[in-house]
Amino acid sequence: MKTTATNKKVRELMTMITEQTLIAQPEFQRRLVWTNRHKQLFIQTVIEGMPFPEIFICDGPYDLDTAAGSTYLVDGQQRVTTLYQYFTGSDQFKPGGTVTPYADLAIEQKRSFLNYDVVVRDLGPLASDEVKEVFRRMNSTNYSLNAMEVNNARFDGALKNAAERMSVWPVFDEHRVFNAADIRRMTDVRWCLDVIITVISGYFSRSDAHEDYLERYNDAFEEGKEVISNLADCFALLSELKVDDKSRAWQKNDLFTLIVEIYRLGADKCKDQDGLSEALRKFFSDVSNVAAGGAPSFYEDARQYHTDVISGSNERARRVRRGEVIHEVISSFFNVAKKNENERIDD
Repeated sequence: MKTTATNKKVRELMTMITEQTLIAQPEFQRRLVWTNRHKQLFIQTVIEGMPFPEIFICDGPYDLDTAAGSTYLVDGQQRVTTLYQYFTGSDQFKPGGTVTPYADLAIEQKRSFLNYDVVVRDLGPLASDEVKEVFRRMNSTNYSLNAMEVNNARFDGALKNAAERMSVWPVFDEHRVFNAADIRRMTDVRWCLDVIITVISGYFSRSDAHEDYLERYNDAFEEGKEVISNLADCFALLSELKVDDKSRAWQKNDLFTLIVEIYRLGADKCKDQDGLSEALRKFFSDVSNVAAGGAPSFYEDARQYHTDVISGSNERARRVRRGEVIHEVISSFFNVAKKNENERIDD
């Protein structure tokens, strides 16, 4: 395989993109989705003449008669795209801080920017499968990444940071919600993302909504302060209810449903903490009895709930049914209008 390292001027890359002779490969280039701040820092690096890592290209298809053809960008899509957004004044790049819009640069600054040398490693002619394999190997680790670890490598924005801050709340340690393996594989962050996205959008399957919302709220998560504050109130209410540490309520799937439904009703609208505490004690005791092969004493719906919490527990339909059961158990202890009680979060 040919691996020649050369330099190309930024102006050459910009011309190639404009003429569509340099083509990115987004179907396999699932790298970090930069925030605008990331982009600003990168452009500042170029303007100051500082180096950045090499990009990789390979031959694309070309005409044997005319020699006209294209080049594929194997690795470096975000960097090259940011350069092009800055150069063209795209609304996907917002100058700010120490970064002046390209159009407002002095002539010598524009010349310096366009003549910046980018280190380019040419892999030569590669088949499509070979291109993907090269990219995979350049970005592989020694074990398979789970969905949250992949998204962690791609996103470093507002929503992900909110989930990370939530994941280290003391309440999770106090009630041993996450174990060491959960924390090591970022299951705690994924769980917090599940909760945050669900309370703003509704129940969904597995982690299907993560990528969409992480990208949507990468630059800013304006409602985040209110959402996180309300979730903190939900956990504070559980602490006030003195839910036993041994209760199923602190297991991840059960806690997920309980927090979402308390959020839905409004933790600050709880009108009977003693009644709610007793109802939760009885309900989760019934679920534990069902799990042990017994019969529920207080809530027949505990059977359905148990089925939905142990089998396909992260499927949307299972989450919706669990939510309906918990909602029915706890709603009478909240001071909410009847019409609001009937508005399901999955609508």
